[in-house]
Amino acid sequence: MLDKIKVLIVDDHSVVRKGLKMFLGTNPSIEVCGEAENLKDAIKMTTKTKPDVIILDFKLPDGDGINGSIAIKARFPDIKIIILTAYTQNETVLGAIRAGVDAYLLKDIESKELINTIIAVYKGKAVLDTSVTEDVFNTLKIENTNIKSKSSLSLQETKILDMIAQGKVNKEIAESLGISDKTVRNYISNIFKKLNVSNRTEAATYWIRKINTQ
Repeated sequence: MLDKIKVLIVDDHSVVRKGLKMFLGTNPSIEVCGEAENLKDAIKMTTKTKPDVIILDFKLPDGDGINGSIAIKARFPDIKIIILTAYTQNETVLGAIRAGVDAYLLKDIESKELINTIIAVYKGKAVLDTSVTEDVFNTLKIENTNIKSKSSLSLQETKILDMIAQGKVNKEIAESLGISDKTVRNYISNIFKKLNVSNRTEAATYWIRKINTQ
């Protein structure tokens, strides 16, 4: 039997925590390994339970989802973070993306979609709620030539960087561009060198910040 996906729930409302725990506990692929009501407890519980995925409320008594994600990712870079919130402002969503979150969902999400998102981020994908996706990526749009002139990236590298920022995995990028997985890996290696970054999150953060300052 495959190991279950360990999920930590972080929300200052006990009713929300218990509701999520009860619902997620009915799925055979998921194990709720703990709960926390603030960021301080979230760090402690993360150290203790070592979850695969954290469901993190955006507004907490001792901080927000952006600060929380930065703090968690700094200590536990491999843990996936899903922001679950009612906030839809572009600035909030973009801040969360910059902080390295793996998914941004609204609290009116359907139960099945939440399960699918947990499984997706566990497998390395990034997910944005459909109600905020269009606005966010409209904010991020910019001419490829402008990006190229500022970062010395080729047109193909810029396309790949764009897809990395959207959370696409190498196989999806390869299929979209009609090239091999190995070629995608080579391009990504060159992108990392040119941008002086060491991983996909840093590369995506560069892309988003560059676009958002135009």
